[in-house]
Amino acid sequence: MPTVVGTFSSTNDAEQAVGALKEQGFDEKEISLVAKDEGREEENEGLTMGQDLTGGTATGGALGGLAGLLAGAGALAIPGIGPIVAAGPIAAGLSGAVVGGIAGGLVDLGIPQERGEYYEEQVQKGNILVALKAEDDQVDQAANILRDYGAKDVESH
Repeated sequence: MPTVVGTFSSTNDAEQAVGALKEQGFDEKEISLVAKDEGREEENEGLTMGQDLTGGTATGGALGGLAGLLAGAGALAIPGIGPIVAAGPIAAGLSGAVVGGIAGGLVDLGIPQERGEYYEEQVQKGNILVALKAEDDQVDQAANILRDYGAKDVESH
């Protein structure tokens, strides 16, 4: 199953895109998001996956609604990037392989290493990554939804 991926500079745009994907029937369990957790201090390395972020209290506010859109949202610290919020299939991959960083988690979703590194840089710069698995006949629809809500660097792999 192909993966469609894009980045957002606005939390609100990413939130609306995820909502639109769910409204169009895309499986919430196949949607991933990764965002830098600006509400946490860089030195705080004690973050662990599985922390419930759906209430928004663990995210410093801005990402509370975004993380709440998807089940299984958690927080962790990735060396070189700092605190992040992750939800969906990518979250499990990141918790097991923090050393591989976001790029490693994206490789697990079928994204080539070099593009994974690019997307990791985008998250490091403060952008929000949204990725989802889509059926072959839904790839264009998923990509168009991401673009309609302002996603940049939309690709399918």
